[in-house]
Amino acid sequence: MVLDYETAKQKLLTSLDTTCQQFFVKNGYILENAYYELLSDNLEKAKNLFNAIENNDIRAHWASFMISLIEGDVKEYPSYFELRNFLEIDLNILLTYFKGNYVENIIRYADFMFTINPEVHKFIGRVLYNNGYKEQGMFFLDRAKSYFYHDPELHYLLAYIYYTDKNFTKAEKAVNDCLYILPNYFPAVSLQKKLTDKIK
Repeated sequence: MVLDYETAKQKLLTSLDTTCQQFFVKNGYILENAYYELLSDNLEKAKNLFNAIENNDIRAHWASFMISLIEGDVKEYPSYFELRNFLEIDLNILLTYFKGNYVENIIRYADFMFTINPEVHKFIGRVLYNNGYKEQGMFFLDRAKSYFYHDPELHYLLAYIYYTDKNFTKAEKAVNDCLYILPNYFPAVSLQKKLTDKIK
């Protein structure tokens, strides 16, 4: 089978296929090869590859920082946008690969990362919830509400979860909180209409 970049990248997101790595190496895709090494538990190799390109690649800089969280050896800070753009995506990838120990090590630094981006607890809670870790996900979402209450997306997310669980009273409270912060927020308005029908 002849690989192209998109096929190789999609394969990497679901399985460690050595033909993908060979494709990345042969074609000079250092970032993708580094992620392959990370997911193969070759942290030192991954770190060296990320470090080689981190000055020119924001994703590599983020991934290098992420490894420092995994290893418990943090010496620098991520940016606000790195946390916004990559934390949730990479936690999802790690959970797909059953790297629970890596995820645990990363989320131990949630409060530290929150000082850089106040949405961090929401990102962590959402990815845990979406991967079937409901109790842990709700813990972080509740923490997010305590730390960064004025986030309409967070209240909508909680409203949607409560609605899905058929806890319409809590869903109504969360959707009202969302609309108080951001009136006319379309997803919340739509959910509010559904709730009105349920509660009648």
